[in-house]
Amino acid sequence: MKYEISNFKVIVSDLRDLKEIIKDKLKISKFEYKILHKSIDARDKKEIFYNYKLMIDTNTKLKGKNISIYQEKKIDINYKKWDNLSPVIVGFGPSGIFSALYLARCGAKPVIIERGSMVEKRVEDVRKYEKEKVFNPNSNIAYGEGGAGTFSDGKLTTNLNDPLIRFILNELYLHGACIDITYNAKPHIGTDVLREVIKNIRNEIITLGGKFYFDTLFTDYKYDKDLLIVTAKNDKEELSIKTNHLIMGLGHFSKETIRMLYDKGLVMEPKNFSMGVRIEHLKKDIDYIQYQDYAKYLPSAYYKLACHNNDRGIYTFCMCPGGYVVASNVTKDTICVNGMSYHDRNGINSNSALLVEVKPSDIKGDNVLRGIDYQEYYEKKAFLYSNDLKAPGNLVKEFLDGNVAKEERSIKTTYPFGIKFSDFKGILPDFVIENLKYGIIEFDKKMPGFNNPDAVLVGIESRSSSAIRILRNKDTYEAKKGIYPIGEGAGYAGGIISSALDGLKCAMKIVEEL
Repeated sequence: MKYEISNFKVIVSDLRDLKEIIKDKLKISKFEYKILHKSIDARDKKEIFYNYKLMIDTNTKLKGKNISIYQEKKIDINYKKWDNLSPVIVGFGPSGIFSALYLARCGAKPVIIERGSMVEKRVEDVRKYEKEKVFNPNSNIAYGEGGAGTFSDGKLTTNLNDPLIRFILNELYLHGACIDITYNAKPHIGTDVLREVIKNIRNEIITLGGKFYFDTLFTDYKYDKDLLIVTAKNDKEELSIKTNHLIMGLGHFSKETIRMLYDKGLVMEPKNFSMGVRIEHLKKDIDYIQYQDYAKYLPSAYYKLACHNNDRGIYTFCMCPGGYVVASNVTKDTICVNGMSYHDRNGINSNSALLVEVKPSDIKGDNVLRGIDYQEYYEKKAFLYSNDLKAPGNLVKEFLDGNVAKEERSIKTTYPFGIKFSDFKGILPDFVIENLKYGIIEFDKKMPGFNNPDAVLVGIESRSSSAIRILRNKDTYEAKKGIYPIGEGAGYAGGIISSALDGLKCAMKIVEEL
């Protein structure tokens, strides 16, 4: 008989094999088990638990208030046969990846156009930039196979509640991620593992007849009667591809392409986005704040904080335990930072974006794309401050006091090019600076130690989300006939999983309509 056991608590200092703990607690000898869900209960710092939901398969009859008969929840994905011209997918980030994977399994033989390089070359280009300051505008931390999420913590958390998320997590596992992403409450892959997963998905799509054009820029589309003609170019050739389905999984860094689409008549609207900095603490300090004496038994600690000030959101985002601050600019003379961590999350620092909500009403004018111009303006100001790759930075104590630090103290930045100390005036909007100060003080009330005077602030983080939304039909996903904007760049997602889900659901809807 298969049973489901919820609220199965194990103190984290119990280092025995889980099977031994189950055997001891349930008084059973012969059984098989599967972890369905695992979280950390750290509300009481004096006794921190792992909280499991388990499937137990045993001939022993089990009874209890947390025990029920196990019923497997299956996700049935229907791969209907494709009978049309190959769809064209622009962008191979999370939304493009799962759109392409589903369509390939339907026999659609998708054509994927990606302005950046395949992930193996992209890794080398990023290393070359960080070590030799040689910047590739089309192959970097923001552009290339896998999208911006490839060089991130690889967090797979989302506020969405959709059964297809389990399918996405399982596919990532089947393509090389660790099995714990299928049951951890806060799953993450890590940039090192995610690179291999993306490569394995690409290879499956190719095996199924899909075709990739890397280092190839999507340049235009036009209608020819009932067909779309999609044009793109690279160093070797200019492409002209006929299709009925143009799926655009643009990242929100793709500002030139977004402007081109706007000029061609795709209807867009400005939306809220955020700006701020990265805050770096020592990992051991964050671990102790969250877990205290139990920190030595637990993985690197995570936090997520939010507050409001006069109807404006202030929050942490993309927190990277044991991670690194990285340069995610997409043009040469700008500075834009992000966070990244490897699967082991074992770097000396932990960092997070510390962001303030920016509303369209904060920006003068009525240009729909004014948010993109706003981001670019401050990214250029950040570069011009040092006229170098050094990022504007400060320490928390001096920042809160309205001063500028002279040197780092107990915490050293992980940003590869170092920082030039600044109070951020003129580099970030004044209201962002003031609300960052408010947020740090408020977050310290929720998480004492957050306002460590030596914590390092690195700026600027300006592209945590898209500043526009490309309007589309909520039922068909179309912005215009045959054109399907998906994912973060289109304004419909905010992370790896939500982007993957949007791309998958769009592809499924297209096949359903056919």
